[in-house]
Amino acid sequence: MRIGNIRRVVQVLALILFLLPPVIAGFGALGFWPAGSNEAVGTPAELPFFGTLSSSTVFGITLLDPFAALQTLAASKSLEFAFDLLIGALPVLVVYALIRGRVFCGWVCPVNFLLEGVDFLRKKLKLDVAELPVPRHAKLIVAAVVLVLSALLSIPVFEAFSPISFINKGLALGSIVGGVTLLAIILAELFWGHRVWCRSLCPLGGFYEVLGKVGLVNVKINHEACIGCNKCKKACLCDPAILDAPVEGTSPAVCAGDCMLCGKCVDACPTKALTIGLGRK
Repeated sequence: MRIGNIRRVVQVLALILFLLPPVIAGFGALGFWPAGSNEAVGTPAELPFFGTLSSSTVFGITLLDPFAALQTLAASKSLEFAFDLLIGALPVLVVYALIRGRVFCGWVCPVNFLLEGVDFLRKKLKLDVAELPVPRHAKLIVAAVVLVLSALLSIPVFEAFSPISFINKGLALGSIVGGVTLLAIILAELFWGHRVWCRSLCPLGGFYEVLGKVGLVNVKINHEACIGCNKCKKACLCDPAILDAPVEGTSPAVCAGDCMLCGKCVDACPTKALTIGLGRK
C-alpha cells in the first residue's frame, strides 16, 4: 500500500479522535448542541480522552503542544508554571524527537491534509505557482518572532491566529480562531507559491524543524537503485533541496530537519530506491 494512502487515513483518524469526545458527551459537531436538547448529556472533559492539538487529557494526564507551552511560558513572564508546562509538553516532545519532529506536519496537521486537496485543485485548474518564493528556513525566524511577541503582548501569539486551531478546534469546539489565516493560506497556495505556509512561514513547522535534527526515523536511499530521475524532488512537500545530497550520492538518508516523512518521495520513486527506516546510515 502506498504511504500516502496510509498517511491520509491517519490524518482523518486524528480529526475524528478530537471530534468524538464532544459528540459522545452530547454536543453536536462544530460545538453546537444537538437539535431538541436544552442541555448536554455529559461533560467531554470527563471522558478518557478530550482536548485539542494544543492541549489534551488522556486518562487524566495532561498533554501539551510543546510550542504552545513555550508561548504560554513566554507570555506569563514567570517560571511559576514552568514545571507543569514542562511535564505536559515533555511526552509529546520526546515522541516527536524520537521519530522526527516534522512528522507532526506530515501525519497529523490538518492544514497539510487540507492543502493536499488544494494541490489537487490547483493542478486541475492548471494554475502555475512558484516552487519556493520564500526561503524555507524563514519559519525559524517566524517561530522566534512569535515567542518574542508572546512575551511582549502577554498572550500565546500563534494560538491567536493558528489555522490549525480553526480546523482542529473548529470541528471539536466550534472555534473560528484562525479562519482568516487559513483562507489566506489557501489563496497563497492557489496563486502564489507551492506550500509557502508549510515550507516557509509556519512557526510550528519551524519549531519542529529544529527538533527534526535528532529524529531516528528517516528517508533512506539505495544509491545503486537510484537512477537520478528526480521524481522524488518533484513530489517533495518540504523542499526538493533536502533530497539533493541523497540523490547525488553524498548522504545515505535525508538528514534535513525539514523532512516530515510524508512518504511522497518514496511513493514517487520508480525504482523503490527510497524507503523509510531507522537510522541515518
